[in-house]
Amino acid sequence: MQDQLAELAWRDGGIPVSTRFDDPYFSLQSGLEETRHVFLRGNGLPERARPGFRIAELGFGTGLNLLATAAAVTKGPVHYTSFEAFPMASEDMARALAAFPELDASALIAAWARGARHFTLGALEVEIIVGDARHTLPEWPFRADAWYLDGFSPAKNPELWSEPLMTQVATHTAPGGTFATYTAAGHVRRALSQAGFTVTRSPGYGRKRHMSQGVMA
Repeated sequence: MQDQLAELAWRDGGIPVSTRFDDPYFSLQSGLEETRHVFLRGNGLPERARPGFRIAELGFGTGLNLLATAAAVTKGPVHYTSFEAFPMASEDMARALAAFPELDASALIAAWARGARHFTLGALEVEIIVGDARHTLPEWPFRADAWYLDGFSPAKNPELWSEPLMTQVATHTAPGGTFATYTAAGHVRRALSQAGFTVTRSPGYGRKRHMSQGVMA
């Protein structure tokens, strides 16, 4: 079955915005620095990475988080699985990632353009699972050591932050595993706490005062 592609508009020349969710794919200030602050440092990466370590992500988007992780994590193999309902067209991905010339996106874009959803990128073994995460995550047979929760804003994409899905995230987290997310929405933090995480509200990046991170007991 053909992927249902992301529908985009472009803001300020190079920032992709989802017209389906009316939300930009990355920070209007510095998407790469926000990724490093929230998802890498928020999960203790790259320090925690080791062969066999497993990262999982809700919301693949442009692939920015993947590229930032591949640049930081050099000892592998580390498994990187991302759940994405509406994948970008490869030409849109290339246009979006051109905003980050310090990252080498060529291998990702080439793999994406040929339709690969399972490929190697540096030390990472990558798998993109296309479809609604509410259906695909329960079928995933693994548990992550670190989660990137990077769906669109909970106010605009509530399905990806629902209590049942946060419970699935917890179910698919290894003991001592972590999550990090840019959002500090109270209902998201409560859902993750009720699912078993010890949740902390931490300083966010740029204009965002707070973010959330947590550890599975």
